[in-house]
Amino acid sequence: MPNLKKIIFSALTFTLFLNVNAPANSTEREVKVYSGRHYNTDRGVYKKFEEATGIKVRVFETSGISLIERLRREGRNSQADLILLVDAARITNAAKSGLLQSINSSTLENDVPVGLKDPGKEWYALTRRVRVMVANPKVVDVSKINDYTDLANPALKGKVCLRNRKSPYNQSLVANQIINKGELKTKAWLSGMIANVSQPFFPGDIAIIRAVSKKKCGVGIVNHYYVARMLAGINGRRDALYAKRASVITPNPAHVNISAGGIAKYAKNKAEAIKLLEFLASPEGSKGLAAPTFEHPLKEVNQNQIVKNFGEFTPDKVSTEDLGTNNSLAIRLMRNAGWK
Repeated sequence: MPNLKKIIFSALTFTLFLNVNAPANSTEREVKVYSGRHYNTDRGVYKKFEEATGIKVRVFETSGISLIERLRREGRNSQADLILLVDAARITNAAKSGLLQSINSSTLENDVPVGLKDPGKEWYALTRRVRVMVANPKVVDVSKINDYTDLANPALKGKVCLRNRKSPYNQSLVANQIINKGELKTKAWLSGMIANVSQPFFPGDIAIIRAVSKKKCGVGIVNHYYVARMLAGINGRRDALYAKRASVITPNPAHVNISAGGIAKYAKNKAEAIKLLEFLASPEGSKGLAAPTFEHPLKEVNQNQIVKNFGEFTPDKVSTEDLGTNNSLAIRLMRNAGWK
């Protein structure tokens, strides 16, 4: 029997593709979105925008890397008006690759905090994600793990599990450490942490949480909302039970990543795209995106009790732009340390 999930996903992708390429009514205002976000709940936010403005939102979803490759391939023929990407490196790389354009919007400047927007006005953050640690108290002493650097402690030999080097979230975490601690200390941290890795590198954050819960390792690094989604039962009852076995440890200060948006260089509906970006970055829009996905809005913390139970967090002072600038160096240090 065919895999039902694959059929549904294929049908969804096909429908979204049609929405992007379908001819619009000559009098209909629209904005075409290429999105690296994959949450059905985002559609509710788009619907509110449509109802408020009369502007039709047409969406094409794909992974961040594929999205950027498509934009490069399409060039001036691209249908994209608004680009949404997750992770600091991806949005800053899109800007450096000439895929976005600078805009002037006092609304965006007022709604998006300093450090979460491009000085060149090519992109603006929409939601925030905290990189936390998950640990199994039956495997490790949780009281001795307070910061990412603690994962290099020799006492954790064979007890650390990590997502693979290709993860943009891990790349940004290492870039964050380079900025905060310097290159030499980051090299030492990476060397010690990789020496403690107990398993082959995992393909995703959820796999890390499962491994920690099953005692296959003692501690790992993940984005906070993956734990929250599991606890909420979104991935099923079994994953909810797994997540309950893991303790969430939030460093203070913590590394915070983002999802963000920018106007495509060759946007044909620029005015409409700016209006949508302004709405998504507004308090209403940012909360609308973040609340159901367990992310944090731009200026508040997620009020869902599951997320609140993780405790308060204080973002460090590293800007999103600096994370992107240090991405190449981070990847090189990760590779040299044996992070596969």
